[in-house]
Amino acid sequence: MVQMMQNVHLAPETDEDDLYSGYNDYNPTYDTEELENDTAFQQAVRTNHGRRPPSKTSLTSSMGRPVTGAIQDGVTRPMTAVRAAGFTKAALRGSAFDPLGQSRGPAPPLEVKNEDSPEEKIRQLEKKVNELVEESCIANTCGDLKLALEKAKDAGRKERVLVRQREQVTTPENINLDLTYSVLFNLASQYSANEMYAEALNTYQVIVKNKMFINAGRLKVNMGNIYLKQRNYSKAIKFYRMALDQIPSVHKEMRIKIMQNIGVTFIKTGQYSDAINSFEHIMSMAPNLKAGFNLILSYFAVGDREKMKKAFQKLIAVPLEIDEDDKYISPSDDPHTNLVIEAIKNDHLRQMERERCVEVVKASQYVELANDLEINKAITYLRQKDFNQAIETLKMFEKKDSRVKSAAATNLSFLYYLENDFAQASSYADLAVNSDRYNPSALTNKGNTVFANGDYEKAAEFYKEALRNDSSCTEALYNIGLTYKKLNRLDEALDCFLKLHAILRNSAQVLYQIANVYELMEDPNQAIEWLMQLISVVPTDSRALSKLGELYDSEGDKSQAFQYYYESYRYFPSNIEVIEWLGAYYIDTQFCEKAIQYFERAALIQPTQVKWQLMVASCFRRSGNYQKALDTYKDIHRKFPENVECLRFLVRLCTDIGLKEVQEYATKLKRLEKIKEIKEQRIKSGREGPGGSRGKREGSAGSDSGQNCSANSKGEQLSAKLRALPGTNEPYESSSHKEIDASYVDPLGPQVERPKTAAKKRLEEDDFADEELGDDLLPE
Repeated sequence: MVQMMQNVHLAPETDEDDLYSGYNDYNPTYDTEELENDTAFQQAVRTNHGRRPPSKTSLTSSMGRPVTGAIQDGVTRPMTAVRAAGFTKAALRGSAFDPLGQSRGPAPPLEVKNEDSPEEKIRQLEKKVNELVEESCIANTCGDLKLALEKAKDAGRKERVLVRQREQVTTPENINLDLTYSVLFNLASQYSANEMYAEALNTYQVIVKNKMFINAGRLKVNMGNIYLKQRNYSKAIKFYRMALDQIPSVHKEMRIKIMQNIGVTFIKTGQYSDAINSFEHIMSMAPNLKAGFNLILSYFAVGDREKMKKAFQKLIAVPLEIDEDDKYISPSDDPHTNLVIEAIKNDHLRQMERERCVEVVKASQYVELANDLEINKAITYLRQKDFNQAIETLKMFEKKDSRVKSAAATNLSFLYYLENDFAQASSYADLAVNSDRYNPSALTNKGNTVFANGDYEKAAEFYKEALRNDSSCTEALYNIGLTYKKLNRLDEALDCFLKLHAILRNSAQVLYQIANVYELMEDPNQAIEWLMQLISVVPTDSRALSKLGELYDSEGDKSQAFQYYYESYRYFPSNIEVIEWLGAYYIDTQFCEKAIQYFERAALIQPTQVKWQLMVASCFRRSGNYQKALDTYKDIHRKFPENVECLRFLVRLCTDIGLKEVQEYATKLKRLEKIKEIKEQRIKSGREGPGGSRGKREGSAGSDSGQNCSANSKGEQLSAKLRALPGTNEPYESSSHKEIDASYVDPLGPQVERPKTAAKKRLEEDDFADEELGDDLLPE
């Protein structure tokens, strides 16, 4: 209480308030008489701030309020809490406005890393050790075991240097144990891979005995594997069991694998009872295929048949966890594994499995499913091109109900049609139609067999009936279009193909047929338009490209024709017609040198046809390379010594150049011409004999004797673009464009329009023969 009273101060007694007090008081700031004695004022005058010109700023605001920091009644007005951004006290002392602090200059440079410091050396060495370990592992993966071991040893040496350096700089607690473990483990693995088992075991012992490595006891499994390779089975079992003791029960999968190793080792030592105990434990805990198979072998070794059966039941109860289709697909490129899979793909067990599966389904309420399985089995044989097995499977349904019989007969008809056995195909087509009159595939197949016999009207009726039963049967619609083409009912054929095009927008076959119908209707512009759509779908179809070139050629557009013929040649450089056209085109444009490569390719394709080699020699001659032409003619004469045209050119070239061989070639030419004349007289006399009619001889005057004559007799002639040459009695002019021979068809004469050959008119049959009657007519 006394202490509390000591802190209490009573207010002093004052007189009553004077009403006139304060009138004589004034602000000491305005007292100029005492400024000389004011030390603070004099100090301010002597500073730079004091030498500034006097400002007119008053100490009171326009509202009469004292300014911030002014003293009134002996009390300084407090400063405001908020100040303008960018303004500091330094600004009051004349510093420049610099809110970002740019006047302080650039930041000081980073401290240079000292590469010679112990810490930096340790980091670099640790990085190098990691790189060596990685390189060792990569080399092992690539199969270079020797290099992998060298890298592992180098990593071990550098790691020991690293440990010593780290002990000198830091405390032993800071040593990187993970790096040490990785280096030693990799070294032991590489020793084992190189079959240096003693060194590998020593390295594993270093790891296992080091108590600082956590879970290092698991590596005893690796040591057991090494002893197993060394056939030291007792030690292998010992280390497997030691590893098993150190692995907790939560790691179930690893424990199962170790127990499986123990069981295999017991089998190798002949201790089958111990092996049986291991495998039975595995099959009770986590059954798998390997353990089940080894358990059966162990029971077989001890002669326990009953337990073998039980073990086999356990084995087949193990889920494969793969699809049926993937069961016989090799997971790797191992040749041994592939051979095993091929062996068991169709072994007796596999056949029994399939048979029992089908029998079980047949005996159940899903008998229709069994029939479908058999049909799918036949289709699978078809995809594998095993037609005999497919036919045997389908013939099993001849005595089944109508639906299954119709499906099987349809496929049999299709198979026999592909084999050109039209009698059997027609027989099974009738069976399919009689079993199910509303089966569009059966009706289509029947129409195909009638079509093959040339009865197009009747074939069209079957196709129409198939379309009435199923308007979406595209095979029937396509085939009826082909039938109308055969009957020359082009408008109806075009209508069928246009309807089919609305269903199959990108079908190359349909697009080609539309173009072909327009060509037959003599509408080349429409044919070209549809062929352009065709090559947008199949841009590499050489037949379509050559057809476009042919149409443009018939229209007189040589540049477009050349473009498409050249594209066709680029994708398929073995089409003789295309090669011939390109060679003739270059001759027409006076580029004989470029034509040579095409005729040389034709000579490679048809080496027995002398005309292509004569064309090559002719191109050399027309281009002015007479020596090359002479060499080519000589080579032709060696291959075809009885060719008259070749001898005539040789005589004329040798005469023009002045060679001595001219007499030899002239003698041969006379002999061949005399033989030719005798043959012609015999033919003429035979035609004028009794019982024979005098007929005109067909063919040109240039029919050769010998090999060339036989070639012409087969009808193999160049197209009309390669005109016949003037007669042989005309003078030879090496610099003129006159021709030499009347019998040789030379490409250097004037051009005439190329007629459409029968082969070209039949292009649709050649290109799409399979599509006409070889459609996929399997049941949907």
